[in-house]
Amino acid sequence: MAPLRNLFLLCFVTAVYSKLIHEDVKAKEELENYVENKISSINPRFRPHYHVAPPVGWMNDPNGFSYYKGEYHLFYQFYPYDSIWGPMHWGHVSSPDLVHWKQLPTALLPNEEQCFSGSAVQDEDMLILMYTGHIVTDKEPYYNETQYLAFSNDGINFQKYSGNPVLPAAPNGSPDFRDPKVWKHGDHWYVIIGSKTTDNRGRVLLYRSTDMRSWEFLTVLAESQGDMGYMWECPDFFELDGKFILLMSPQGIVPQGDRYKNTYQNGYIIGSFDYETFEFIQEVSFQEIDFGHDFYAAQTTEVNGKRYLISWFSMWEVPHPEDVDGWAGMMTITRELRLVDGKIIMKPIDEMLVLRENVAIVGKVEENEEVEFEQAVEINIGANFNKKVELQLEGREGGDKVWLRWDPEVGKVVVDRGSEDTRQVEWQANNSHTWRIFLDSSSLELFCGIGEVVFSSRVYPLGGWKLINLSIQDIEIEAYHLKKSFPV
Repeated sequence: MAPLRNLFLLCFVTAVYSKLIHEDVKAKEELENYVENKISSINPRFRPHYHVAPPVGWMNDPNGFSYYKGEYHLFYQFYPYDSIWGPMHWGHVSSPDLVHWKQLPTALLPNEEQCFSGSAVQDEDMLILMYTGHIVTDKEPYYNETQYLAFSNDGINFQKYSGNPVLPAAPNGSPDFRDPKVWKHGDHWYVIIGSKTTDNRGRVLLYRSTDMRSWEFLTVLAESQGDMGYMWECPDFFELDGKFILLMSPQGIVPQGDRYKNTYQNGYIIGSFDYETFEFIQEVSFQEIDFGHDFYAAQTTEVNGKRYLISWFSMWEVPHPEDVDGWAGMMTITRELRLVDGKIIMKPIDEMLVLRENVAIVGKVEENEEVEFEQAVEINIGANFNKKVELQLEGREGGDKVWLRWDPEVGKVVVDRGSEDTRQVEWQANNSHTWRIFLDSSSLELFCGIGEVVFSSRVYPLGGWKLINLSIQDIEIEAYHLKKSFPV
């Protein structure tokens, strides 16, 4: 009778799983219809021209940044039904060049679990998502987190693994156990996961597997000694120019002067790593990777020897002025990473040049002179950085203002949104003579020099941009209006 009983059980499980798949397909169709019908009601005044944003609703962390079948794929935390955080889905876009993006159907919908952050890898012809299943419970802290898989053979339609969860608990039982980042080395898959100690110190855990379904805990890759926050989210681990980089988003770091002024931070530790001992030896302590107001949960991927980064272009526990328009959140432009003198350099990818539509201005801008631009523009500033530089950027029809300042005697670049809402950092301008600024309808990205200092800040002007040269010198400007590269 045992074989008959096993056959009955197999048939029952298969029937239940088939029913769940059918329900999931139907739910996805209903969601896509909702999104399509909702788009027409979105107010476009702050919608980006060349940054990834949700078609409707809420966006936060980038997920599953990867390359599959000749295209880049980027997923993101998504709540379509309101412009505030809600039960997490995975939104999805793809691109041939990291500049022109196409909106794809929502990849993951919540069932018993909310679909928190994770990553994507290619295994033969399959694209595999590994993500955190966030489950609400009736006991404190009223949630638990485990790791799930989903599979696709076309990069668009995903089926959740019937054997989920594949990693049911952190070694110490912490309910905070999220944001898996997977990669392959040799014959093994490796994954790091953000977590915390029992006494609330952030840490990153390292596992390995031969099939991505059964995982072996290896070690604590790194953890806070008490001064680096209570939780480390969204970890990433990769080799860059001969060193290993642990990129993560700590929560709970106390502000120290100019540093750590955002709600939560995003930065990296440089070190060495041994795949035999699994030991990560830290050589350069934690540094912030971006110094602006709005940058979190950055994720990277490597293609053809180049390491690319995209980040959530927003921040927790701050106003999101676009939320009244039916959407909230966007991504930064893609940056290419290099490691130079113990510091990550971020520069806009070369492909951004294809967005240059027409020359807005080339030439000298005198002291107190004003120049007007459309909503999407790239501005290259040439100046004598042995003297003070100050630029005021504001909306042609009102809205927000922001000031960019450099004082060689102080040695700091400042991004000032007014009302004492400033971010600033030291910069060595000895060999640099330029700033490169990317403006979109509600954002500013400032790359100083070769990208050794970068600021990403949301700013909300109305009716395009106006630049006023408040410097005590004339400056040279080469500016280009940029084409739209995102469809909604």
